[in-house]
Amino acid sequence: MSDHSARSTARSTALFDQASAVTPGGVNSPVRAFRAVGGVPRFMASGDGCHITDVDGNTYLDLVCSWGPMLLGHAHPQVTAAVQAAVSRGTSYGTPTEAEVLLGEEIVARTPVDKVRLVSSGTEATMSALRLARGFTGRAKIIKFAGCYHGHVDALLAQAGSGVITLGIPGTPGVTEATTADTIVLPYNDQPAVTEAFAQYGDQIAAVITEASPGNMGVVPPQDNFNAFLAQTCRAHGALFISDEVMTGFRITRSGWYGVDGVEPDLMTFGKVMGGGFPAAAFGGRAEIMAHLAPEGSVYQAGTLSGNPVATTAGLTTLRLATDEVYAKLDETSATIQRMVATALDKEGVPHVIQAAGNLFSVFFVNSSDSSRPIRDFAGANAQVLPRFAAFFHAMLDAGVYLPPSAFEAWFVSAAIDDDALAELESALAPAAAAAAAVQN
Repeated sequence: MSDHSARSTARSTALFDQASAVTPGGVNSPVRAFRAVGGVPRFMASGDGCHITDVDGNTYLDLVCSWGPMLLGHAHPQVTAAVQAAVSRGTSYGTPTEAEVLLGEEIVARTPVDKVRLVSSGTEATMSALRLARGFTGRAKIIKFAGCYHGHVDALLAQAGSGVITLGIPGTPGVTEATTADTIVLPYNDQPAVTEAFAQYGDQIAAVITEASPGNMGVVPPQDNFNAFLAQTCRAHGALFISDEVMTGFRITRSGWYGVDGVEPDLMTFGKVMGGGFPAAAFGGRAEIMAHLAPEGSVYQAGTLSGNPVATTAGLTTLRLATDEVYAKLDETSATIQRMVATALDKEGVPHVIQAAGNLFSVFFVNSSDSSRPIRDFAGANAQVLPRFAAFFHAMLDAGVYLPPSAFEAWFVSAAIDDDALAELESALAPAAAAAAAVQN
């Protein structure tokens, strides 16, 4: 593995020490701590287009994009101008504003939902959708899938992906058995397991929740008709089908993963891109279900900063700029990078599997015996050679490319990536592939 010393990290190191004195682990979201890859997390100072610059003055090609929201790149001039104008009018009122109405209309126009409720985070969106599903059906049990992450909602942290698996946490202290007693965890892409669960608990199941196309155990797309099967099974048993598009929504296509498979859920959750880099999320669904939400109905949900005027302005401007041409550019860029990564790893004989869902993709560093086998579920994603990824990650970081600091995350591209940026990436890949090849199983 690299000694991580190719670039100065003095200021990041000092800030990490300073942060660790006042914040658990020195970070405000666990995966940022670099625990899975080692080394000092980089503290960023600015972003411009497809690059970010840390406090030590090191610039990186950004393939994290704030975990998805920066679809257009950093500091996009039109988004920045709209946000500055919104801030100049005031940052929060605690009242309805026009921007939240327009953002709601934009989401409804792009998806099958009839109505939406704006919130401030993806976790809040999924938590609220579950409460609404239980209130609507009068049932308690929820089905989720191992490796799918739906935010840090207590009932959904059982066998979750993302930071939980990255840190090797088997369960989460503070989440009681009573909280998860009504959560049924099944293997992803396993139709017989779903059928069996409904046969046993059908009249008790309020909802099935799944990532529309999972990206929190790495990108593991649904097998053909899996989402349609889930929707049909839920309808047959009077349960609701909840599609979590916090990650895929408005990133995969203008309509998210719904624009790929066309399966209409009963409820959907959104986040990331719809906030344009600000804390904003939403959940929505059929009008008859959403009518159960307060103040129209009796299922309570509220938020002081929900529909914040600055966040909704950023999100609305981002969505309006996310044209078909932008999505075509994202798809082309993603496909090019996937080919470049595969070529570099193949040249060094590094076993790997690359899987994509639209412009989202992941590189799985697998054992040689698994290199021709697609990753279909959490067990497959969990069988990676993690030290090999860590070596690859740090070599890329030293060469000026910022990847997700976890083997269980998606890579994100932005429309700001150009030919010069792709050349930067290509020059970084050769030494990174060699570093990965040097790690034994």
